[in-house]
Amino acid sequence: MSAPVAYPDPVLRLQTVAGWDVVSLRAGLHALTALDEGFPAWRSRLDAVVRELEQDGCWSGPAAAQAGELLVRLSSAAAALDLGFAASREECARLAREAATAAERAATALALARELPMPLDAALAAEDTLAASVDRLVLGPGSVPPAVATAREALSAVTAVEAAAGRAGEVLVPAAATGPAAWLDALAGVDPVRRPPAGGDPAATAHWWAALPIAAQLTLVESQPRIVGSSDGVPAWARDRANRHALRQVLADPRADEDHRATARVVAEVLAAEEDAGRVAQLHLLDLDADRVAVAFGDLDSAEAVALVVPGIYTSPEDDLAGVAGDARDLATAARHADSAAAVAAMAWLGYRAPHTVPAVLTRGAAVRGGALLDAALAGLAGARSTAGTALPRTTVVGHSYGTVVLDEAADRPGRLAADAVVLLGSPGMEDDAAALEAPEVYDAASAADPISWSGWFGTETWAGRFGSTGLPTDPGTGHSGYFDRDRPTLAAMGEVVVGRRAG
Repeated sequence: MSAPVAYPDPVLRLQTVAGWDVVSLRAGLHALTALDEGFPAWRSRLDAVVRELEQDGCWSGPAAAQAGELLVRLSSAAAALDLGFAASREECARLAREAATAAERAATALALARELPMPLDAALAAEDTLAASVDRLVLGPGSVPPAVATAREALSAVTAVEAAAGRAGEVLVPAAATGPAAWLDALAGVDPVRRPPAGGDPAATAHWWAALPIAAQLTLVESQPRIVGSSDGVPAWARDRANRHALRQVLADPRADEDHRATARVVAEVLAAEEDAGRVAQLHLLDLDADRVAVAFGDLDSAEAVALVVPGIYTSPEDDLAGVAGDARDLATAARHADSAAAVAAMAWLGYRAPHTVPAVLTRGAAVRGGALLDAALAGLAGARSTAGTALPRTTVVGHSYGTVVLDEAADRPGRLAADAVVLLGSPGMEDDAAALEAPEVYDAASAADPISWSGWFGTETWAGRFGSTGLPTDPGTGHSGYFDRDRPTLAAMGEVVVGRRAG
């Protein structure tokens, strides 16, 4: 497609527009889309290098400082360019639509012109006269010959094409840039938005974070650790750093709330035990005011399979994090046994306030609140991976006891639950059937020795045929708290589910 040219002869202009190669334009848009979609992954790798360089114990000295400065500038420029790609793609898509309309109408106008009693350029000029304007007012727009009306529409569409083409270039390349260095500096100088969007939408938060240059991300991790560490949609590496920063602040502050300090000590012990063993642990959530904590074992940003363990009643981070963390670790080990090549991360998700009184235990209030938080946590994990250009992991949610009711409520939230499989352990019942949980695979484990799973207190028993889930093996003597026992078959079966090795 040739660029639009302001021809003095409108017929010549129409002939040029009718000959536009819209197919090639759409092919070019497809190539831009592919570049746009691959760019976040490249940015993510670049930012990972910057993060490694700024860590203590990495490369140091004048050369390292210069390299680090250049990489930060390049990363900042890449962040702005990433936004430019998205905006430019939108404008190019609009350009392609307008170009197709202009070319089609120009060709139609030229074909209809053969029916005119005079040349098309003369007919267009005649329609610009005062007499023609009066005729249109009296006789209506239908008085205009079809060839002339269509030609006008085509020329108007050309103007829209030119505007879209101009906008596409403007959003991608800073006008002030006069060379590579100036272009880099102009892009790097884009001022980022320093706070996540209002409303807490995980997808919006993920896009906000991905748009920030790495320098701004690292600054926010240090300056706003509680905001970064609690925002669903922010990648796990940043939440881990931010939450560890907040954790150190609490442990070092003798004036901090003693309950907060007690929980912080438990969290620190869990993290230290894992890292002393040479394994990766991530502090994904540390909300001491709301008594909510989540610790992952494995790298949530790169794992091919991710599992969340959601506990039930009477659990709290101070008293039960170590136990739930042990269940998550054992689940990750079972998953690796099922598929030794899979990169697995399992999270102990104490991300809601479990009920601690009899009235609360017997009602769904805590589950409704927890379900909204669980749904956002899952959406945030998916959003962070998507905006970084990283493939989504296979995600499994394992709910135990009241935790299954939390999962039930999460599935009731707007939009689909961001999970590939759910596992219901010792459930006190579900509102509807397995299909209502919105996951392609639904499994349950219910033992004859577990009275909670037979209670049906909150709805249909998960083992009932009408519920529609796939049963996992249990020992006859498995009690309500025994599904994660290493010497029982349920744990190994759950590991197979996590890595997609068990038929659903």
